[in-house]
Amino acid sequence: MADDTNVVSDEAAQRRAARKAARAAILPPERNISFDHLSLEDLRALRTELMDQETRVSYWRRIIQARLDVLRSDVTDHSPVTDLAKVLTEATSAHRRLAHISVLPIDDIPPLPDLAEVWARQVAPGDTVATAKLVTDLESAEEQLSKFRSELFRGIDVATNELIARYREQPLLALQILPTDPFA
Repeated sequence: MADDTNVVSDEAAQRRAARKAARAAILPPERNISFDHLSLEDLRALRTELMDQETRVSYWRRIIQARLDVLRSDVTDHSPVTDLAKVLTEATSAHRRLAHISVLPIDDIPPLPDLAEVWARQVAPGDTVATAKLVTDLESAEEQLSKFRSELFRGIDVATNELIARYREQPLLALQILPTDPFA
């Protein structure tokens, strides 16, 4: 039994050492000349705006995915409340997606021009052609949102790397975001 414990302990130590070596091998970010025109405040604002956009896009993706879950569910009573209740109680993946939805203003503008129309479109119960068309349109919107979200993540990563590079050059810059009086 003690041998088993030592083997597990040795394996864990080897994994920790491998992770540490992998982290040490990562090169620090370098400055990107395309951000030279931005002040540190502007760069932080850009990153914040990209993160806010990603939150909005993620919100729309999640509600589209929930609507798709409803349309794809095998529900005999097709009232929207019954459909949604059934999907949310039975589909754990939908529950995980909806668990972290931020509440956004009602007048929030969707990132795709036709998203509001697709979202608001109603189909009559039993109209398989209209339902299939709506599913196709929602899937297309979800795909477009996913691509846009990936681009936002790339932008966030680039802006973050630029911030890290600037902080590495001048570590005191990182202190500027701290409150001057932490007890205020």
